[in-house]
Amino acid sequence: MKRKALFIGGTGTISMAITRALAKDPEWELYLLNRGSRDGELPDGIKTIKADINDESDAAKKLEGLKFDCVCDFIGFVPQQVERDYRLFKGKTAQYMYISSASAYNKPCSNYRITEGTALANPYWEYSRNKILCERFLMEKYEKEGFPVTIIRPSHTYDERNVPMGVHGNKGSWQVIKRMMESKPVIVHGDGTSLWAMTFNEDFARGFIGLMGNPHAIGEAFQITNDEVLTWNQIFKAVADALGVEYKPYYVASKYLAEVSDYDFNGSLLGDKANSVVFDNSKLKAAVPDFTCHVRFEQGIRKTLDYCLSHPECQVPDPEFDAFCDKLIEALESAKAAIRG
Repeated sequence: MKRKALFIGGTGTISMAITRALAKDPEWELYLLNRGSRDGELPDGIKTIKADINDESDAAKKLEGLKFDCVCDFIGFVPQQVERDYRLFKGKTAQYMYISSASAYNKPCSNYRITEGTALANPYWEYSRNKILCERFLMEKYEKEGFPVTIIRPSHTYDERNVPMGVHGNKGSWQVIKRMMESKPVIVHGDGTSLWAMTFNEDFARGFIGLMGNPHAIGEAFQITNDEVLTWNQIFKAVADALGVEYKPYYVASKYLAEVSDYDFNGSLLGDKANSVVFDNSKLKAAVPDFTCHVRFEQGIRKTLDYCLSHPECQVPDPEFDAFCDKLIEALESAKAAIRG
């Protein structure tokens, strides 16, 4: 008999790869609960429950009579949302998987090597602090009542639809790609030598599925990342190489970026990407012995760029961010000239 899984969301950057993989897995029967905005992209064999999970009473009616071996919430960001899930799924699932974030780990980092035992504390980013509060609520329910939670902490996970960048505007990374193709310099935080991990969503899915229904995962937290360690210079250069253009970095201190712009660089840089991180995935590999990442970044980014360059809907211009980059570079060059006299 197939085991039943329910995904809340299920069509995002991280979750779509898992959805596609489970659709081919004879062991699982998958239900998606969402508003149906991307149902046309779903593989065959998926059962859908059209609902807004934030309308708790309507969701409860549509879930009535259903029990699951695994429930995962991919779109829970604040404590009120996981409290709602607890009410909806207590006694109705053998496992509840919550997508937290590796950005929740202590910032600034006390050690560049990150394990699941690294302290959780991020004074720079409210997003991360809310993830920490969600984790605490769920683990308290596990410790006091046996609520069968598994915490998942992804880091920078990307798919074919979005090019992962360190510094970009509110409309995504396309404008950075456009600057590269126009032979313009691109803003790189710091000096580009801090360490980072990029994980293709298909690789993330392998680790995640290995934890579904896994008795060793209950009451535990796991990070799922690629073991490949890259500098931001390597990341940007891989993008430029895939585009067939020259990499022209313009280095700016992360703290300065946070101070002179209205973009949330305080959270996304000081609270995340400006810190060197190397993730230790030994705990995941102990629970899922066959887990390994198959896609190196220079391979994955070529898939992503091929898709984005052939799909106009991925090419969202951001003239405001473009103007910000030009203004920032001009100001810093003027400051250099003034100091030199």
